[in-house]
Amino acid sequence: MGRFEPGSVAALRYITRADSTVGMTWPARVVRDDDELVALWIPEGTEYRAWHRPPGEARRLVPARWRRETLRLMFPGRAHSIWCSWEGPGRRFRMYYVNFEEPFRRTPIGFDTNDHALDIVVWPDLRWEWKDLEEFDALVDQGVFTAPFAASVRAEALAVLELIASGSGVFGGDWPDWHPPPGWTAPELPDTWATIAPAPWPLREWAYRPHLAR
Repeated sequence: MGRFEPGSVAALRYITRADSTVGMTWPARVVRDDDELVALWIPEGTEYRAWHRPPGEARRLVPARWRRETLRLMFPGRAHSIWCSWEGPGRRFRMYYVNFEEPFRRTPIGFDTNDHALDIVVWPDLRWEWKDLEEFDALVDQGVFTAPFAASVRAEALAVLELIASGSGVFGGDWPDWHPPPGWTAPELPDTWATIAPAPWPLREWAYRPHLAR
């Protein structure tokens, strides 16, 4: 797959654990795409697709609006991304958000991955806290996540915590001061966001027990 030019639109899709179909999907403007980093900008109010489950019905994807300006930093081959977010008219930097996830794969329209439940919230002064640790542990206890896979996620988390403690990597850079170029508008999903075949994760069968996933 070719690289995406700065300013172009890419679709970021979560591929479900249960049946490897397209799930939550965001359009994003590409800030950077190279061997070290893929940076994707999702402004506040961007329309994306989110899960919704009406009472007594199966869940389905519906249009929703993204709640906060986000710059998603993804690292080739790594099992996490780091989201920088801003809020308010003055674009106050709010936090870093470490999202543990499948290493991304390229598609003709963007990037595919999926969430691993576990997250770390990192405040501007580099204080941090776990998020969704109980959900992650429950998925392990239920057998949805295999024990070797859970150990790999925890190892990835420890590596990130070392970066936070030392104030290095993204946590020591100038990303909080980043601004989108003038004239950039909210991206829109390509028409083919739900029809382009998902890019499979080669370790899916090692990591998940699909019959137990929801």
